Amino acid sequence: MNFNEYPVESLMYITNRPEIVFTHGKGSWIYDNTGKRYLDFIQGWAVNSLGHCNEGMIEALNKQAQLLINPSPAFYNGPMAQLAQLLTEHSVFDKVFFTNSGAEANEGAIKLARKWGRKHKDGAYEIITFDHSFHGRTLATMSASGKPGWDTIYAPQVPGFPKADLNDIASVEKLINGKTVAVMLEPIQGEGGVIPATREFMQQLRALTQKHNLLLIVDEVQSGCGRAGTLFAYELSGIEPDIMTLGKGIGGGVPLAALLCTAAVEVFEAGDQGGTYNGNPLMTAVGYSVISQLTAPGFLEGVRARGEYLRAKLLELSEERGFEGERGEGLLRALLLGKDIGNQIVEKARNLQPDGLLVNAARPNLLRFMPALNVTNEEIDQMMAMLRSILDTL
Repeated sequence: MNFNEYPVESLMYITNRPEIVFTHGKGSWIYDNTGKRYLDFIQGWAVNSLGHCNEGMIEALNKQAQLLINPSPAFYNGPMAQLAQLLTEHSVFDKVFFTNSGAEANEGAIKLARKWGRKHKDGAYEIITFDHSFHGRTLATMSASGKPGWDTIYAPQVPGFPKADLNDIASVEKLINGKTVAVMLEPIQGEGGVIPATREFMQQLRALTQKHNLLLIVDEVQSGCGRAGTLFAYELSGIEPDIMTLGKGIGGGVPLAALLCTAAVEVFEAGDQGGTYNGNPLMTAVGYSVISQLTAPGFLEGVRARGEYLRAKLLELSEERGFEGERGEGLLRALLLGKDIGNQIVEKARNLQPDGLLVNAARPNLLRFMPALNVTNEEIDQMMAMLRSILDTL
């Protein structure tokens, strides 16, 4: 179909979209309405952890769709219980609440921390978050985020989120007072430009929060579910948080997210939390397939190996072109360009012929790479060749 044959004018404007309509995909490739294919190193913003149209996910979706789609969150269902057990078996957490999006999971984490503060810390409610962080697009999660300019878009903000500096423990310590209940951070700031919290900082943060009887919340919406080369990014530092949120990769492309906590922090009472579609068997059946594949023997070792391969290739390119290196963990990486040409590269990459390339500029001076966790070294090589051809034209 011609682009003009699609009724896109009925869609509300939220961002500048190119005049293409994606129609189907498989693995690392996605196709548009003209039949052109694109090597996808965005994968729905780190959502498609197993690439497009993973067979295991399709099988789980088809099978569950014929059994039960949504009995209401007021009742138990099998896939919901099975996925919750799988997550607790592979983490330090004891309890799980499923949601539909990462923002909703983070909103739940904020509620849970505030409820815990009311019950166990004299009504403490402030949650220390970080500059350049990103926690979602609800009013509370935007207020928790440190994204520049977000404090004015929908002002007034929800109060109670003082901002510290990532990897600066003194900046956290000076914000702690009698109203503080928790510290919340992304182990890797994805939208902020793929900035990892150091191992030392994560360990210092855990020690500091324990010293002051504060909760430690890790927002692993982007860094979790194998993206960092471990099932969860907090494992890289050898710490045990109190609360974790997951999204994006947990559903492999379907709307699924989760709020996890230790037994000591489980303080919700009847009516405190809910959601019409939360934990529905259709989405949790898919999530069970995704997490089962991620935890299969050898899979995460493969992610780490491919992450190192991508890292080496990006460093090689950086040295060759006079860029400023790369950073990240696993298969969430950024190439530091040293100049504001990121958006230019993104545009040229999409318009490449005969095949396009999808990459992202989280900041104008860098490119972010979020390929499928089962991307091949050959596809990484192909991406690097395409990137070089673009750079040659600049």
